[in-house]
Amino acid sequence: MPVNNVTRLLASRKIAYTAFELPPEKFGAIETARRLGVPAEIVFKTIVVKREKPDKPLLVVIPGTHAVDLKLLAASIGAKKVTLPTQREAEQLTGLQAGGISPLALINKGFQVILDQTASQHEQIHISGGQRGLNIRLPVKALVELTRARIAAVSSPMENPVDEE
Repeated sequence: MPVNNVTRLLASRKIAYTAFELPPEKFGAIETARRLGVPAEIVFKTIVVKREKPDKPLLVVIPGTHAVDLKLLAASIGAKKVTLPTQREAEQLTGLQAGGISPLALINKGFQVILDQTASQHEQIHISGGQRGLNIRLPVKALVELTRARIAAVSSPMENPVDEE
């Protein structure tokens, strides 16, 4: 079982979780769900979103079958405009590789976490474990408590969900 800062944090807080190992390639949420044999709507992806002020980007956690709705997101945080950085920018902003960006790996780093309200429909969801090839299933309640996530409607279903590169 892989051990990293995320699994150590969960263990130290006595949070029940299950870690899943995948090949260390960059898989999107849909491919991860397929490989784990779970519904794609419970595999959540973390999207880095830039806003004008404050400068620190947001971490938006949404189901793999959805896309971030930038208008809904901006409205939910009271911003005029939010934008999606390039993959390279997202990696620079978080210090993590795309495919391994996790709100759990960025706790206490000043990122505001917004969790899509669809998470409330599930007891547990899957998220990245903070590195490529590590997926964590944990209770939604624990994720919200640990990351101090705000729950808001910030995504919309994709017509033909495919993994983003």
